[in-house]
Amino acid sequence: MEGRLIFLGTGTSMGVPTLGCGCAVCTSMDPHDRRLRPSVAMRWRVGGRERVVIIDTGPDFREQALRAQLKHVDAVFYTHSHADHILGMDDLRPLSFAAFRNGGPIPLHASEETAAVLERIYDYTFGPSATYVNRARVEIVPLAGQTRVHGVEFVCVPVLHGGMEVSGFRFGDMAYLTDVSAIPEESFALLHGLETLVLPALRHKPHPSHATLEQAIAWAQRIGARQTWLTHIAHELGHEETNRMLPPGIAMSYDGLEVAVTLPDGPDSPASAGTSAGA
Repeated sequence: MEGRLIFLGTGTSMGVPTLGCGCAVCTSMDPHDRRLRPSVAMRWRVGGRERVVIIDTGPDFREQALRAQLKHVDAVFYTHSHADHILGMDDLRPLSFAAFRNGGPIPLHASEETAAVLERIYDYTFGPSATYVNRARVEIVPLAGQTRVHGVEFVCVPVLHGGMEVSGFRFGDMAYLTDVSAIPEESFALLHGLETLVLPALRHKPHPSHATLEQAIAWAQRIGARQTWLTHIAHELGHEETNRMLPPGIAMSYDGLEVAVTLPDGPDSPASAGTSAGA
């Protein structure tokens, strides 16, 4: 079974162009240098229906969903609770109304820490006394080690973002990691045998909670996926200039890029959406 991963956004928390900046990348005419906040959509068809899973709903999610022509969302997985990964959650509202009519709220898979932040920020949606009539039809589901959504298993890959543990995800022959400064040894084992890998590469200069381009290249070469795409890219890295210096099999991603993903065949099981397949 084949799916498609769509890069909804490949930029940093400030996006590119960055407000107030006149650098060469921020003023570039190359559309590949325009980067919204980081997010991806995984799409596949099974049982005659399209399925869609989103990883992170940042503040640009509405624009990203319009560009990708998303008509519905089956589930959302959150990597962590920072603003550039959660502040578009409320834009799920129109998509969630259709989901609710067709069988229930959209499950939001989130760690305990991320769930607490979502519940605080979106108190008008999740609060026990919430009365907002048009609130999103969503429900927070504890993030499990393995979660099956309509036949596709999403495996949580723990990584570090400075001193914070965040979640990457493996599905089929692909893994998606963003906002990473270190990969624990036990997580490298979860990344064995990949065809496609997505890694963050902020810039050349070291950062306390993000990988540099050089770190990302070293990780990619160790993991050994056939193709590695770089994301979470700051305005210090121009698309074409950086691509020219990358080793074979490693390339800069860009907003709107679509990548084929091989998924294991599985039954179309609507009842399994949002349920854990074991930790």
